[in-house]
Amino acid sequence: MARVLEPLVVGKVIGEVIDNFNPTVKMTVTYSSNKQVFNGHEFFPSAVVSKPRIEVQGGDMRSFFTLVMTDPDVPGPSDPYLREHLHWIVSDIPGTTDASFGREVVSYESPKPNIGIHRFTFVLFQQKKRQAMNAPSTRDYFNTRRFADENDLGLPVAAVYFNAQRETAARRR
Repeated sequence: MARVLEPLVVGKVIGEVIDNFNPTVKMTVTYSSNKQVFNGHEFFPSAVVSKPRIEVQGGDMRSFFTLVMTDPDVPGPSDPYLREHLHWIVSDIPGTTDASFGREVVSYESPKPNIGIHRFTFVLFQQKKRQAMNAPSTRDYFNTRRFADENDLGLPVAAVYFNAQRETAARRR
């Protein structure tokens, strides 16, 4: 499993967004036209406008999962723990299904990085039970760890991230 986590450590997702964890579920993130997300790959913002298909391959129909998508690279306060921008939350996703079977807590917001390269993280948590999530009051100054603590989610069971940067007219050609 160390090989699975290595890109998350190198990309500083483990450390800046989440703590080290033991992956116990396989999560597949696929954008339209079958573009699968792999750790550290780059996507143009125009390719990630619509929400992706998130498949949870693990657990069973009696187990439930919560997905959190954030951008930890937005300019913000000097406190790195308040720098994430929230893009999406889906809870109550039954195991062995996809996010469309869950409950959207915060609607999908497509990535639009302004300057520099941004990481967009997908973090999957296994819920202890089916439950109502406390939706944050704002997308800004989000913290994945704090959200997991407030909702009694524990450590993640899967995570993946991609990079994106502002798309200029020259880069679209």
